[in-house]
Amino acid sequence: MDLEAFAKTRIGGLLIRALGAGMESRFRYRFFPAVTVLGGLDGLTGQVVLEVGCGTGYFTIPTARLIGERGLLVAMDVLSGSVALVSAKVRAAGLNNVCAVRGDVLNTGFGAGAFDIVLLFGVIPAPMLPLRQLLPEVRRVLKPGGTLAVWPSIPGWLPNAVVRSGLFGHTGKRSGVHRFRRD
Repeated sequence: MDLEAFAKTRIGGLLIRALGAGMESRFRYRFFPAVTVLGGLDGLTGQVVLEVGCGTGYFTIPTARLIGERGLLVAMDVLSGSVALVSAKVRAAGLNNVCAVRGDVLNTGFGAGAFDIVLLFGVIPAPMLPLRQLLPEVRRVLKPGGTLAVWPSIPGWLPNAVVRSGLFGHTGKRSGVHRFRRD
């Protein structure tokens, strides 16, 4: 499914705006603060991070601040509207360590081993991201020993499918974030 084309339809535009409102809701900020969720990861300072499905940038600015000026955050989304929104937020925050790009996580175009950490926060499970295609590409762009961090879009999601892929080992869960190590 071409999500960019769907987002340009009347129904798609309404759905995207509704999802964006939910992502930026007071409920989310109150009960799922980005900094608390990011506390599920260790050692972000200086890391090269790929944020998949940056959406409204809910996690982008806090992640960029945690990785610091020595790190780099690539905030990727399939929707050009999301990339434009995140780019504007990054400029307004005065951050120089973020690059917002439009791209498809199933075929990123990034070099092998380009990232220390890949964040999949609120994007899986999703029908448009089949794990059998997603996980090999994530593994490819992660450095050996790199971390895949998943904060699931459905509470109670179990990491079994990721482990069964044989591409990652589950190393723990904290603040709702499942951490996996590239084997």
